[in-house]
Amino acid sequence: MNLSLNEVEATARKAARGAGYPWGLAEEAGKATRWLCAQGLEGCAVLARLLARVDGATISDLSPKVDELIWQAPGPHLCPLVTGAALSDRVSQFDHGAFRTGPIAEPCLLFPFVSYLARKVERVVEIEWRGGGAIFDAGQMGLTGATSDFADQVAIRFGGTLRSPQARCTRADPGSSAWDTLLAFAHRTYAPATEESRLKGAGAEMGGSE
Repeated sequence: MNLSLNEVEATARKAARGAGYPWGLAEEAGKATRWLCAQGLEGCAVLARLLARVDGATISDLSPKVDELIWQAPGPHLCPLVTGAALSDRVSQFDHGAFRTGPIAEPCLLFPFVSYLARKVERVVEIEWRGGGAIFDAGQMGLTGATSDFADQVAIRFGGTLRSPQARCTRADPGSSAWDTLLAFAHRTYAPATEESRLKGAGAEMGGSE
């Protein structure tokens, strides 16, 4: 399956909305999924797993307590979209030392937000969890370990050396299972047809055939 990044972003946005995210976070989901795909990563699979995990959850239960030293959620884990958006809103707070989170699902979805942080402060920034992570410098990203669908904790700090930047992609090639999952969530955003609308549609078809 070969798709444009525009199609990926639009479908990811609708899918996030269908999973219960407000439109603002759904927009972030679309952009983040597109960003990952542009880096040659499996952005659609990452988002599909996240939506399946959080479906039916209350967003506030997955949101970080940003006034604490280590950001944690009231619920079982942090949502990377909510955490990333909060991180972007608080760039000035990370001029010193490291930033840490508690358990977080799909930490790769933090990558676009950490990239924004690196560009904003014009410094090299590293994100790390047990066995995985990435480094960001001047709009480029390089993996430093394995990707993961869950991390017990994540650290974001200044420093590191970007040795092997990811090659940029202009198209996405999602797996059929991940794409079908996103389409199923996106379908929830479509209003079901009412009897009145069906009758109007039938009337239009009949009128057009005369």
